Amino acid sequence: MTQLTTYTYDLTREQQVKVLEIMDSGNYRPREVPYSLRAVEGDGFTATLYSRERHNTRKFCVQGSKAQDFILFQLEPLVLGGASLGYETVLDKSLTAPHGGSDESGKGDYFGPLCVCCAYVDERLYDRMKEMGVKDCKQMTDKAVLAAGASLRALLGPDGYSVVKLGPAAYNRLYAKMRNINRMLAWAHATAIEELLTKRPGCPRVVIDQFAPTEATILRQLKPLGRAAKIEQRHKAESDMAVAAASVIAREAFLRDVARMGEEMFGPENAKLDSPRRVPIGSSDPRVAALAVEMVKANGPVWLMNHCKAHFQTTDKVLAACGATRADLPPEGQVESVKLKSS
Repeated sequence: MTQLTTYTYDLTREQQVKVLEIMDSGNYRPREVPYSLRAVEGDGFTATLYSRERHNTRKFCVQGSKAQDFILFQLEPLVLGGASLGYETVLDKSLTAPHGGSDESGKGDYFGPLCVCCAYVDERLYDRMKEMGVKDCKQMTDKAVLAAGASLRALLGPDGYSVVKLGPAAYNRLYAKMRNINRMLAWAHATAIEELLTKRPGCPRVVIDQFAPTEATILRQLKPLGRAAKIEQRHKAESDMAVAAASVIAREAFLRDVARMGEEMFGPENAKLDSPRRVPIGSSDPRVAALAVEMVKANGPVWLMNHCKAHFQTTDKVLAACGATRADLPPEGQVESVKLKSS
């Protein structure tokens, strides 16, 4: 059975004082984490106490290959005052209770679509996913994601998940209309949630990773079924099995779309070569801009609109390298944004 590497706790104010003492006095390196009160890195793990307080508690997240050591020898005896590790599903029935989880992929990738998946989990599916070693896709190789995604879709069946995919052309049109990536993400998550709840009308709640500063961003985009369900927004929500499954299926959809884009760019025979060319993912890799420059020189600036997220700053660099500007793009390509972080 695959060992979990992410653990999340709701700490009371008294427990927060104790954990801060441990983080400050231990041999840990401080880290910068958005929306955190304190974050440190130790030997094989990271620990983060988030700043947002809700019902007099704050989220505390421990991640890494040696997260369990920190929990067993520090957190449980000195902060929690009892053992819980290994008894998660006994102590927290919500982990295996019927619910959905929503996650996205492609947000920080210049080439390819934005994909959002909402996946369903109940006690039977939880056990099967546990046996399969389902985890956050960021902890997996692309090859493993492609295999796991196909297995998960087969396990869940068509009624067990929903995928919303915004290809580059649709993405650019929607961004030009909304001009805010968090609003776009909220719309896509809300749409995926609504589709899953249509297929699974008995699903009472959905867990989602909180990507915006406030919970209201997605709540405003929810549709009728989503508004009727309980929506739980969390930081590091991929520790939830439904969210982890959604992350894998969303990333699989993104990777398959990028692979098809590569076939279009380089031809089907490219895949048979010893060193085939591939569309690079992310946005900061120099190969991303280099390939875009190559394609724009061969096909013209408008080519970007059907293959890339045009509002990225990468577009300005590519156009400048080709002796062009955003004025050479259609209106939806003339909308700029600040640089996004990779997902």
